[in-house]
Amino acid sequence: MKKYTFTEKKDTRSGFGAGMHVLGQQNPNVVALCADLVGSLKLEAFIKENPDRFVQCGISEANMIGVSAGLTIGGKIPFATTFANFATGRVYDQIRQSVAYSNKNVKICASHAGLTLGEDGATHQILEDLGMMKMLPGMTVINPCDYNQTKAATIAIADHEGPVYLRFGRPVIPVFTDADQVFEIGKAWMVNEGTDVSIFATGHMVWEAIQAGEQLEAEGINAEIINIHTIKPLDEEAILKSVSKTGCAVTAEEHNRLGGLGDSVAQVLVKNKLVPQEYVAVNDSFGESGTPAQLMEKYGLTAKDIVAAAKRAIERKNA
Repeated sequence: MKKYTFTEKKDTRSGFGAGMHVLGQQNPNVVALCADLVGSLKLEAFIKENPDRFVQCGISEANMIGVSAGLTIGGKIPFATTFANFATGRVYDQIRQSVAYSNKNVKICASHAGLTLGEDGATHQILEDLGMMKMLPGMTVINPCDYNQTKAATIAIADHEGPVYLRFGRPVIPVFTDADQVFEIGKAWMVNEGTDVSIFATGHMVWEAIQAGEQLEAEGINAEIINIHTIKPLDEEAILKSVSKTGCAVTAEEHNRLGGLGDSVAQVLVKNKLVPQEYVAVNDSFGESGTPAQLMEKYGLTAKDIVAAAKRAIERKNA
């Protein structure tokens, strides 16, 4: 198995901030909006250099979405930023009616997604956002895996015409992708080629999948690991090519098992090539307060859970 190492850990929200800093220098049409969470969204560098292209909307997320939609009419590219729970659950009506329905070029950028928000607890830990956003017609949904990929994705979505939901998080995690990468929307990234089981992972779960792959290798199991950073449009070709070789699949996501990556992959398999699939995801529940590590362990989102799921998928295949 290909070995991945890292020299530092960073939060993906800082990757977003770094990407915004670059866009502030490169694209004069990019405007940042925030709902009273500048520090949490790492927007300081963008605002310092571009104070005239920043709108502090305060704790009024629905208004922020409406202002963002209006800005697109004048040719601006608004990046509306807040916590994922507020960016989707609180303002879903405004997103549907003012952004998605009219295909406005708004970038909804959401930090503190999933369980790894940690101690703030269930009221802030949204686990339904990928499903909510992917169901909106025309909405592109992206969930990058580390600091570098989040920075690259942030830069890339400015050139994409149409609404985008970009999801990232709070905890520091290994930085293991290339610093100079070019992010391609809708194109899965082959992390490791294998023959025994396909592991499709997204977001923070990609690093867990890599750790699982190393554990499986020690037991003689050759896992193919693919980073599905774009939930929609989904790279169906990569999925089908992989399962045609391995004959079984595991999906891994920091999200409810209903409506997320697992269900998207299942639709592809049902329509094209039916193979055993196992889910690693939150099992239809809300979260709770705790450290990110404690919550990942309790809710079954660790490397060992991916290993167990891979073995179940292989057993079903062989049966």
